[in-house]
Amino acid sequence: MELSVLLPFIVNVIVGGLILGFVYAIIALGYTMVYGVLQLINFAHSEVFITGAVVGFEIFRILQDSPMNGYLKLLLALMSAMVVSGLLNVLIERLAYRPLRGAPRLVPLITAIGVSLILQDVLRFLEGLQGRFDLTYTLPAGFGNKFCAAEGSSCAPLGNFLRSVGVDVQLKDVILVVVALVSLTVLNYVVNRTRLGKAIRAVSQDRVTAGLMGIDSNRMISATFLIGGALGGVSGVLFGIKFGTVNAYSGFDPGIIAFTAAVLGGIGSIPGAVLGGLLLGVIQNLIGVMNIFGDLLGIDNLGTIDASYSKIGPFIVLVLILIFKPTGLLGKSNVEKV
Repeated sequence: MELSVLLPFIVNVIVGGLILGFVYAIIALGYTMVYGVLQLINFAHSEVFITGAVVGFEIFRILQDSPMNGYLKLLLALMSAMVVSGLLNVLIERLAYRPLRGAPRLVPLITAIGVSLILQDVLRFLEGLQGRFDLTYTLPAGFGNKFCAAEGSSCAPLGNFLRSVGVDVQLKDVILVVVALVSLTVLNYVVNRTRLGKAIRAVSQDRVTAGLMGIDSNRMISATFLIGGALGGVSGVLFGIKFGTVNAYSGFDPGIIAFTAAVLGGIGSIPGAVLGGLLLGVIQNLIGVMNIFGDLLGIDNLGTIDASYSKIGPFIVLVLILIFKPTGLLGKSNVEKV
């Protein structure tokens, strides 16, 4: 096998995995932020995320014949998804989780699963009223084109260079990465550089002591759910842009993998959620093309491993890493004083 054929293929697979990993990372942040404050696994987050995808679909559908610039359509879709998903997450916390704060941990966990199932059927019902189930994104013109492929454009040399080293991406993939990086940068600033972020971190460390210092823990918890839900809305739109079609049940698989990414990186750790998402995206992509590797390398046994096996890879890696580092890659052990 010539290296000139194999190397560009590997590079393209890894880049595709990183693009997918950014979607998982943004979803995983919603899980890890809520857990960091409440020690609650919000399984309803997968439906909050897919609600953002549905909102994004509706915005693109409404504006498909509008002469508005495509990037403005994208911005409007992202902002609308952030608002709807963020407020939905706050509503879930207020109605379903807050009354159960003093209950045994299993109770809010079961409630989260119940809320997840309710939201799935509510979404199915609302879209069913319009006679729709699978929602196919109508993207602005040019989003599906190859990145910097037009000859004579100012970035054509960059596009040609990327393709020469095996990186063959579409404009929508570049948009996805840029939006994800901007979201992560803003989140990092809010959490580490603002009074709101400091208050949220104080509540996550010790809710009682934070209250004695004058911090309203209920408001900070609501703010955490708002931020986590808004990130879910962003990731929902990015998911729809990446895969093209969503429905009320599309949130389950990516939600579980994103939760796995949060655990892998260290549940409660924001950098850990990002690292876990990127790793699982690459691993899933590599396993999905293992049969192609088999053909290229002449290994017949690899030919039976196709894309249908890609979902088991993240969980195998999770189990192996947690055996040796139970707190995850960047997680820290919590020592309770008695």
